[in-house]
Amino acid sequence: MHFSRASGHTLRARQQRLHARRARRAAILIILASALLVTFALTAFASSPAPVRENQPAPADRLVPPGPPSPTVIARVGRLPLQLPVPEERVTAIGYHAAGSGALTLDPVGRQANQGLLARLAHRVFGGGDQGMAYYQLSGGEGPNTGALNVGAPSGTAVYAPVDGIVLGLSDFVLNGRTYGVRMTLQPASAPSVTVSVTRLEADPTLKIGSTITAGTRKIGTILDLSRVERQALAGYTQDAGNHVQIEVRPALAP
Repeated sequence: MHFSRASGHTLRARQQRLHARRARRAAILIILASALLVTFALTAFASSPAPVRENQPAPADRLVPPGPPSPTVIARVGRLPLQLPVPEERVTAIGYHAAGSGALTLDPVGRQANQGLLARLAHRVFGGGDQGMAYYQLSGGEGPNTGALNVGAPSGTAVYAPVDGIVLGLSDFVLNGRTYGVRMTLQPASAPSVTVSVTRLEADPTLKIGSTITAGTRKIGTILDLSRVERQALAGYTQDAGNHVQIEVRPALAP
């Protein structure tokens, strides 16, 4: 039997179309099978999604502290070291600001987290400024820019003595004409010519004037919640209201 040339072309065209359709069907089947396999794998082996962890402060209602802070010097005044007064895992942020006339300049131990571009470049080129905990320079106030040290932590966090020494005074801490906790004045054993003032805390009831304190070991109080009293500058660098304990160092009054 003989076929014309036109019939041969027609047959080849039909075969090509048939092959093309079969190829398309095969490709679609492969895609569907792959999608089914992926869905099955995700369903069979996926566990419940892990919770997203954020660098947030501990909840303020967790009043039981994890224990005294590890010995960590966060600032110095001359040869007098100031130790971290709250457990490190409870710290939300550390800041410095001016504290008015009479406050001595504190020398931060650590790096300024909000320093300018030129300072950051200088540290990268020449080194330095990387040891210790990060801190922020806060605006406002008069006097030395590092006259007051704010150590942020949730309200209710235990506060420990920043120096070795004795309790020299216990007085009301007045803010906007109202009393909130105490102003605790400490006399460092190694530097009796200065006093260390600690505020924004509820004093430990077992303390009295003359009580001996040990840095990082003796609990002296708990941080107050002053979020409804004022807008706290440290809140700009934390994920909470910015509650904190404040430390200042001043010359001791002559007897």
